[in-house]
Amino acid sequence: MSSFQEGSPAGWALLAISALLAGAVNAIAGGGTILTFPVLAAILPADPARLVTANATSTIGLWPAAAVAAWSYRDDRAGLPSWARWLALPSVVGAAIGTGLLLWLPPSWFDGLVPWLILLAAVLFAVQPRIAAWAGSGRETTPGDATPAAEMPAGRIAMACGLQLLVGIYGGYFGAGIGILMLAELAMLSLGDIHRVNAVKNVLGMLVNGVATAVFAIGSLAGSHEVSWPHALVMAAAAMAGSHWASFLARRVPPAAMRRIVSIIGFGLAAYYFWRQWRS
Repeated sequence: MSSFQEGSPAGWALLAISALLAGAVNAIAGGGTILTFPVLAAILPADPARLVTANATSTIGLWPAAAVAAWSYRDDRAGLPSWARWLALPSVVGAAIGTGLLLWLPPSWFDGLVPWLILLAAVLFAVQPRIAAWAGSGRETTPGDATPAAEMPAGRIAMACGLQLLVGIYGGYFGAGIGILMLAELAMLSLGDIHRVNAVKNVLGMLVNGVATAVFAIGSLAGSHEVSWPHALVMAAAAMAGSHWASFLARRVPPAAMRRIVSIIGFGLAAYYFWRQWRS
């Protein structure tokens, strides 16, 4: 990959393809960073801070695609119960706390925990219909079945906000597999079918990643770290295209099939991070 480090057309093409796929994967489930980060680490100029630059550039480059996914799923959020909007605040607050921790603690602190978190989330998401059946609903809910605020116990709303705060902290600090974690959490809240849950996930993910994006962008302008803006712009254009394309197709996939696709992505992410941990 040495030729990629010299700004070759092949390097730019590889980055665009990886960002296209990352935008698509993030719109469906999450985990697109594992596609873009290694490519950036390979094509950026050799520098002691190259990995930090790759992380910041990847975060900024993929954020516009998160906004596209949130916008593309706007119709699926119609009639959303009012209590679901309360999840926005802990998302932003948690992301701010997590990003603050990132400035003080090394990301390696989470390395050992990441695979287990993603695996747990994937398992919870995969078995959620059985949990719902055991609890009495017997089937996956549809958008019209979303629990209204009047029927949602205050304690359950508080618990959901607390969990989302923790997810936000994790997303601001490390972020690997945050989409799967949110899908597993949101699937337990009777918001509706997988498309409705994914629509909410995309908005909350946009908020969490938006905080990190703002911090990286401001830090770059202040000179505390580098962001490769040309690479970020190429990523943004490709990732937005992938996000729009995947959002369009995913909403036309039957909920049961969509759930299987997300579960496969979740277990694949867990396997990847277990492999990376074992290799190191």
